[in-house]
Amino acid sequence: MTVFIDLLGFGIILPILPLYAEQFGAKPNEATLLVAIYSLMQFLFAPVWGRFSDRYGRRPVLLLTLFGSVIAYAGLGFANSLWMLFLARSLAGIMAGNISTAQAYIADITTPANRARGMGIIGAAFGLGFILGPAIGGLLIGSDPDNANFHLPSLFSGGLSLFALLCALTLLPESLNSETKAKMQANRHRRRRLNLLQLSQRPQFCVLVGIYFFVTFAVAAMDSTLALWSKQQLNWGPQQTSYLFAFMGIVSTIVQGGLIGFLKKHFGEIKLLTLGILGLGLGLLLIGFSQSLSLLLVATTFVAWGISVSQPLLNSLISQMTAPEEQGQILGIASSCSALARIVGPSWAGISFMKFGSDSPFLSGFLVMIVALVLSLRVTKSASESNKERIA
Repeated sequence: MTVFIDLLGFGIILPILPLYAEQFGAKPNEATLLVAIYSLMQFLFAPVWGRFSDRYGRRPVLLLTLFGSVIAYAGLGFANSLWMLFLARSLAGIMAGNISTAQAYIADITTPANRARGMGIIGAAFGLGFILGPAIGGLLIGSDPDNANFHLPSLFSGGLSLFALLCALTLLPESLNSETKAKMQANRHRRRRLNLLQLSQRPQFCVLVGIYFFVTFAVAAMDSTLALWSKQQLNWGPQQTSYLFAFMGIVSTIVQGGLIGFLKKHFGEIKLLTLGILGLGLGLLLIGFSQSLSLLLVATTFVAWGISVSQPLLNSLISQMTAPEEQGQILGIASSCSALARIVGPSWAGISFMKFGSDSPFLSGFLVMIVALVLSLRVTKSASESNKERIA
């Protein structure tokens, strides 16, 4: 519930943010940098929050970051210049590193057998946030593109984060038990020395993080330019784009809230991951050729399917190969790699949008998903070999 309320505010802002920046004279590449600065701060601070959550507990980190989100949304709502937008989104990005803490919380209270379902519930909270958030944002911003109210959705999101903070303060217990804390204390010196060289000796982790990076790159490029693309290609305003994001949220919630457990039993996690990557790539390709609402809805359905399948499965697979005392740190590193993709993706999307046309962010995302598909096939082979080695 806490993640849902927090993501509801995020869902309100995401579709309208590039158009908000345009109100202060931002060009497409500057508008997408507003998305990238958020992810840059998340990239830098996600491992910090992960280590803090391992050492001090998940609950204090969640409370602190939710409080910071309240301040960030308030700053966004009262912004009167482009630099204030960048400052507010930078603070919001610092606080967004708490997603890895929420994932570590789920890992604390689930077993490897039901962890995919637990991560799917987190994904469903994301999906619900992206259903109601963009829909609420579309209502608050108004139907007149020339007189859009960009301040009200930001302030409303700040109020939601405040409510999430109160919920966490009164209803959320600490998830780390004394046994896991003792292991963390005993292994603190080793964990401090967990570096890139050590991580490179975990090939499955590296491959999965590589897939995570490419998937997130493609999604971030789409998120940061879809509003600009729809304005240019379909003459849409922020309200229509918000409703399109809400539609994708509906599809994601259906998949993550009910289908992912059923599909995992029938296909297995690795094969289902491959199907998710295929769907995401096909959806991005179709967006680039969409000239009608019907084709765009088909394309975004594939995109929503791909996102809602691949991301929770990647988190689940990464967490299953991680010791309990390293969950916060390892998931924090994976989250940072995802955040790095959210820096590079929007930055590339803004440049390519201006240099090569409005369709280029989606077509380049399709090419990136081909690379992710090749890596997913390698995961299948490596996983099989690892199982044989353990049996031997």
